[in-house]
Amino acid sequence: MANVTMKQLLEAGVHFGHQTKRWNPKMKPYIFGAKNGIHIIDLQKAMGYIQESHEKCKEIVEKGGKILFVGTKKQAQDAIETEALRCGMPFVNHRWLGGMLTNYKTIKQRVRYYRQLEEMEINGEMEKLSKKDAIKIRKQKEKMSDVFRGIKEMEDVPQAVFVVDIKKEKNAVMEAQKLGIPVFALIDTNCDPDEADYLIPGNDDAIRSISLISRVLADAVMEGLQGSLEGREVNEEAAVREEAEAAQTRAAAKKADAPVEPAAPEEENPEEENVQADEAEILQDIKKEEE
Repeated sequence: MANVTMKQLLEAGVHFGHQTKRWNPKMKPYIFGAKNGIHIIDLQKAMGYIQESHEKCKEIVEKGGKILFVGTKKQAQDAIETEALRCGMPFVNHRWLGGMLTNYKTIKQRVRYYRQLEEMEINGEMEKLSKKDAIKIRKQKEKMSDVFRGIKEMEDVPQAVFVVDIKKEKNAVMEAQKLGIPVFALIDTNCDPDEADYLIPGNDDAIRSISLISRVLADAVMEGLQGSLEGREVNEEAAVREEAEAAQTRAAAKKADAPVEPAAPEEENPEEENVQADEAEILQDIKKEEE
């Protein structure tokens, strides 16, 4: 269950929507009312969607999935990076490069090159270059950093995408939809809720609102990772037990199938024979004396 309260939602301003004249009619079911020309989002309903998104997010990660955090608008950049790093997930928080999902094979080649530039700087290889070349490469790396830094550890396309402001991140959403990747989204009153598979009605402009919702999903990821780890440990223990039982069964079967060897004949003890002979001689001597 998501660790968030109604009070936290109110304090973060999650309930503040856009101006009533800028709304999307499809958001009507999620709107409580309006005040001073601003739509007010129904936080009771929002809470239900938060819980649903939290549980689904956790489930995806428990099965080994990755969730890509996306938020390139200025208000979202810090929260997206902070929470994605906290839960160990990839992120894009400056610019969405076309094909990041639909053409990831090519993007991955660029990511590999970016990582090579990073290694050159870490290993001191740039110091061996001319000053002009070093400056040129550093500028190139810094430019690529805004795009690739958050996905440099992403080996393949993610199993889900979380976006802040579905209108702003329309290209990311379109690519995810094309590949059948589930989309989690913080959706304001000016957005189309049909664009998300798992929506969270809420303020997608306020930093505190974005930070809170991003934290909730990052928490879900961490719970999923913990569940996945515990599941692997249980499976490993079960595998060890099964192997031990199988070994015992094989040993018992082998013992049952082994041929029965005949008992070895008892060896005669020469010492016992000598003792018996001595006793016989003594008895004969006693009889002679009696006669």
